[in-house]
Amino acid sequence: MTNNTWSTDRYDTVADAIAKLYVKALKDMPPDVRDALTKAEQRETVKMGRTVLSTIQQNIAVADQQNLLICQDTGTPVYFIEVGERSGVNPVQLERAIRHGTVQATVTHPLRSSVVSPITRINNQNNTGYRVPVIHWEFVPDRDDVQVVIVPKGSGSENMTYFRMLLPADGVQGIKRFVLDSVVGSGGNPCPPVIVGVGIGGSSDLCMLLAKKAIIRPCGQPNPSPEVAGLENELLEAINASGLGPMGLGGLTTALAVHVEYAATHISQNPVAVNIQCWAARRGRLTVKNDGDITIGF
Repeated sequence: MTNNTWSTDRYDTVADAIAKLYVKALKDMPPDVRDALTKAEQRETVKMGRTVLSTIQQNIAVADQQNLLICQDTGTPVYFIEVGERSGVNPVQLERAIRHGTVQATVTHPLRSSVVSPITRINNQNNTGYRVPVIHWEFVPDRDDVQVVIVPKGSGSENMTYFRMLLPADGVQGIKRFVLDSVVGSGGNPCPPVIVGVGIGGSSDLCMLLAKKAIIRPCGQPNPSPEVAGLENELLEAINASGLGPMGLGGLTTALAVHVEYAATHISQNPVAVNIQCWAARRGRLTVKNDGDITIGF
C-alpha cells in the first residue's frame, strides 16, 4: 500500500465524473476535429461536397446551441486507461467505477442504449453488458496520475473495420493498397469525411487494437516516427484523391486524417488493420491527479 492509495470516496467521485465524461463526449466535439472540418469546408470546390460539409457544420451548431447529442448513436463505450505506477489506484475498483458511471450517464441523462447481447439481442438499457464497456489498460512508469479516454464508437464507422494478414513480400505497398481499398470500398457508410486509424505489425489482436488507438490521437497530429508520418501523408493524399468525398457523394475530402500506429512483428507476418472513425470523431479525456483533482476535457 502507498500513501496515495485511493479512498472509496474517490472512486465514487470518479464514477460521477465518468458519467459527465460520457455525456460530454456525445455532445461536444474536440476542437481539433472542429478545425479540421472547417478547413475541409473552406477548401472544398465540389458543390455537393461543400453542401454536405455545410450541413455538418449546421448539425454541430444546433448541438452546441441546444445542448443536444451530435449524433443519436451513443455508440459502444470504449475506454483507454493510462495508470501511473505511483497513482495508488486499484484497477478492479476503477473498472467498477467506470461501469457505474456509464450506467449512470445512460439512465439519468437519459441516453439511447445501443449495447445488446450478440446471441439473444437483449438490451440491458444501460449501455453495458458482458465485457462492455470495453476497457484497454496501459500502465505508465514515472507518473502518479490516471487518465481515461472515452470513445463512444458508433456502429456506422465500426462496421467498416478491416484486418488482413499480408505477406512480408507485400511490403509497404501492400499496406497502402489494403488501406486505400478498405476506405474507398466503405463508400459513404462510415459517414465521411473520416479519420482513418491504421494498425501495422504485432499480433492480430494487437494490430486491431493499434488501429483503434490511432483514432483517438488529435486529428492530424503526426506519428513521431518520420517514416510513419510520411506513410500517413501518402495515405491521406491517396484517399482524398479518390474523389469519394463527404458522405460518399463526391468531393476533395474523404478523410480528415490518417493516423498510423505500429508494433514489431514476426518475421513471417505483415498484419495490417483499419478502423475508421466518422466525422464526429467523439472522444473525451478525464484526468485524476495524485491529490484527487479531476479535470474533464479532450
